[in-house]
Amino acid sequence: MAVQMAKWAGATVIATASARHHAFLRTLGADEIIDYTTTRFEEVVRDVDLVLDTIGGETVARSWCVVKKGGLLLSVFSPPSQEQAAAFGVRAFFFVVKPNREQLIHIGNLIDTGQLRPITERVFPLSEASQAFEQALQGHTRGKIILRIEDEERRR
Repeated sequence: MAVQMAKWAGATVIATASARHHAFLRTLGADEIIDYTTTRFEEVVRDVDLVLDTIGGETVARSWCVVKKGGLLLSVFSPPSQEQAAAFGVRAFFFVVKPNREQLIHIGNLIDTGQLRPITERVFPLSEASQAFEQALQGHTRGKIILRIEDEERRR
């Protein structure tokens, strides 16, 4: 969703992914894709306005030099170091989703009009929640893993 929303907002999007995901990311709107298995993004990217970190750890440490002064490093994985942010002259925030009715309605409208496309990796019945959790732990999914409440489970 981040790639699609950034494109919807008019941003130029640089994404990192293994080669097998490049075509998929292009369909979502990525302008440039870096194969992280062959190229370190910090060697080819500089002066971006925003880095969205969904990985954490070493990836965050390597991202500081990519953001331009005054730019933003936003992590959904863990709170980024404010000391590092100050040292590089950037702003850094930990992003936690908070429900917002107006925003959810707006996103729903974007989906309804085809401007955003939800991506589903796999749908599991609720009875297979542990398998869904195991798949989520493996990472490298292309979309959301969904648990479906089956009719017989609803009756219980």
